[in-house]
Amino acid sequence: MKPIVVIGSSNTDMVVKTAALPRPGETVTGGEFLLAAGGKGANQAVAAARLGGAVTFIAKVGTDSFGDQAVAGYKKEGIDTSQIGREKDYATGVALILVDQKGENLISVASGANFQWSDADLSRIRSVVEQAGIVVVQLEIPLRAVKTVTKIAADAGVPVLLDPAPAAELPEELLRNVSYLKPNEHEAETVSGIKVVDEASAIQAAERLLELGVRKAAVITLGAKGALVLERGGKPQLVPAPTIQAADSTAAGDAFTGALAWQLQQGVELFEAVRIANHAAALSATRMGAQPSLPTRKELDDFIKP
Repeated sequence: MKPIVVIGSSNTDMVVKTAALPRPGETVTGGEFLLAAGGKGANQAVAAARLGGAVTFIAKVGTDSFGDQAVAGYKKEGIDTSQIGREKDYATGVALILVDQKGENLISVASGANFQWSDADLSRIRSVVEQAGIVVVQLEIPLRAVKTVTKIAADAGVPVLLDPAPAAELPEELLRNVSYLKPNEHEAETVSGIKVVDEASAIQAAERLLELGVRKAAVITLGAKGALVLERGGKPQLVPAPTIQAADSTAAGDAFTGALAWQLQQGVELFEAVRIANHAAALSATRMGAQPSLPTRKELDDFIKP
């Protein structure tokens, strides 16, 4: 089976779990500290690999110790790291994350090597993208790189799953190369221009995303409510998420994206793929950290069975 090719960011996450998120100018003490591997691209690659997907990860890291640790970690997960570039003049990306008792978070990212993509880099990975089973991309790398790889994939007939995070306005020329767009409420609003506050407005946003050019489907994640799915030519459907006690939502969206890519790569029908992805995201949110929270296939199966 052709690989899941994930193109995106690799970060080291520095997480503080605290009673409440500080307001501007406020200091909150008494938190717990966790150092973990992260980055949306890396999280999604690890999520798909742990569930059994054959994954190639394309990214940029520094030649520092964080970069060494990141690449070693991906190899341990069984991910093909041969396309990860090392930048000697830039640090590996770092994310500073604050998480409160309800699992809500604030995140600030120093992108570092993640934004060092040259034309030569994009040329080098062309054949890998063209031979993928599905390509997964996010927005923690330069938009120019996202535009290029999605066009390469679309021209080769390879489906593209775009997670438009962090939120950004996207040109229609990019959206026309995307098979599946998977935003959350805020990202859906930014791309579609429609404020998402409930299921009805999520449907309106999904309809607008398809009007803007998304090829196959819009999948808008709605947190604890689940995900609103609208396929081109189909009817909208809310796929509910399981009820959990959230500990840290940091990588829940990435768990969803990785699981969705894994299911779609196997030819699973979209609504069932979203149901599985909802469970992967929910299980991730019950644990601390980004990559440490991502479930294995057995853990996901055990979570779904009851």
